[in-house]
Amino acid sequence: MVLKVAQALADRFFPYEYAWHILIALVTLTALRTFSQGRTTNRERDLHDRTFMVTGGFTPLGLTLLQNLAQRGAKIVALSPYPIDSPAVTILVSLLRTTYNNDNIYAERCNLSDPDSIRSFCMRFLTEGETEDDKSKPQSKHESKDSPQPTGKEKPKAKTDSRLDGIIFAHEYQHIGIPRILRNKPSTKATITQDEEEETQRESNSLATFLITTLLLPALLVAPVERDIRIVNVVNPFYAAAAASVRASKTFDPTFSRFLTPSTSTTSSSSLPATKSIFLKEGLRSLRTIIFARHLQRIFDALPNPQIPKTDKGSSSVPIISARVQRSNIVAVSVSPGLGRVDTVSRMLNADWSLLESGSEEGLMERRFSWMGVLLYILLLPLLHVSTKSPKAAVQSILHSLFLPTPFKILSQSISDSTSEPSQKSQGDSSNSTPAKPTQQPTSLIREEVLKPGALYTECAVVSLDLSIPAPPPTETESKENSSGKGKEKGGLKEEVLQITDDGEYGGEVAGRLVWEAYEAALKVWERSSGTSKSGSSRGKKDS
Repeated sequence: MVLKVAQALADRFFPYEYAWHILIALVTLTALRTFSQGRTTNRERDLHDRTFMVTGGFTPLGLTLLQNLAQRGAKIVALSPYPIDSPAVTILVSLLRTTYNNDNIYAERCNLSDPDSIRSFCMRFLTEGETEDDKSKPQSKHESKDSPQPTGKEKPKAKTDSRLDGIIFAHEYQHIGIPRILRNKPSTKATITQDEEEETQRESNSLATFLITTLLLPALLVAPVERDIRIVNVVNPFYAAAAASVRASKTFDPTFSRFLTPSTSTTSSSSLPATKSIFLKEGLRSLRTIIFARHLQRIFDALPNPQIPKTDKGSSSVPIISARVQRSNIVAVSVSPGLGRVDTVSRMLNADWSLLESGSEEGLMERRFSWMGVLLYILLLPLLHVSTKSPKAAVQSILHSLFLPTPFKILSQSISDSTSEPSQKSQGDSSNSTPAKPTQQPTSLIREEVLKPGALYTECAVVSLDLSIPAPPPTETESKENSSGKGKEKGGLKEEVLQITDDGEYGGEVAGRLVWEAYEAALKVWERSSGTSKSGSSRGKKDS
């Protein structure tokens, strides 16, 4: 009876003469969805006893990333804009701990829109070595005042150190910018204000990445040589629009329009167009982060005294890593997860009802979801399921950049294998032993895919950007210093200057230097404006 009813329904709604058409449509939709979801990483890595700091960990992509890290035993410090004792944080952290049987998952409050909050967290992380989540943990029965020393069966109170094996900046991936037709306040005055607030949030997120990187850099540089450290910058997929605009205009201005210094406000504001599309604004933010990550890797490679990985005991040769492959154990890369359904499209349509209401203490933008955007998102949901990525698919490129071995580790393993046999011979004939000689290892030892330092990864592969940026004319101060020779000697001693090679990638050293200087100039204005706004708000509270 059931088969007859099913056959009747099939004959009614799916006639036999359209069977091939239906089959071709299903195959096409399946192929399109498989293609839009992108590649899946074919790598795996054990992350036990490794510490990762994650920003944007409580976003859809960030939560998926936290799940993958916790599943592999990593120790996680997730930065949250919400209070640590809020239900949104405590419930998620406890679920991650119980689901993956990993107690080394911590949340730390850090408002990325406030430079003072960032500095306070970094200082606390580097000096105290204890997170707020550790302090808020209740003491067990054996940790009372009467028995301060833990027993042998128990672990002492969780306490972190300044060890870092990776920093993942996932907060810059979420889309910022809503079309005017989907905004709640369509008036002209409100539209201009919201445009300024959106641009301020874009630039604040980028400056937060720069500030955290520079504050934690000393701890990374003094880490042991054999430690594999990675800095991953997650960017939105609209960098291609900005790269095409740079190639067409043959100009590149990385300045921050909301945090301009008096010297750059007159020149940069005139060179930028009055209005830009949302995709171009997002693309410029993404491109600036990509160039910053590449220039940061150039700085790591330009540091003096190239580092040497450890080899097996009894080895008769001292390896020296080729400068053409990698000179530092710190690798900085950028990753574009692609077009996400939740982090990109829903926020673009103003359909994300999880956005904070106005007047929140977190300092975020005043944005509420639009019912029109929610309706449009629901109507487009079948198409979005086929053409956009889920968080599980979007996180694959990030995992690929974390799981790939670095040239530093590959060469170290190859050197250990190649020197084990000569070391045995040297032990048998100690009379003819000679001093250890450095050996230059060729690049041909690398026979598998390795992580490319400073590269941009998308769809689990390296992406190259064709950017030719001309060098800007020297300023008056630079020309005076070059002519007089100032800045080269101080107190009779020559000042050491890093010799950064121009590899020509992602705009070359010129683009990297412009972006770095733009970050430094905007950071000063951002910190001053943050201090001014806080003092103004405190005065207002006193007056009221």
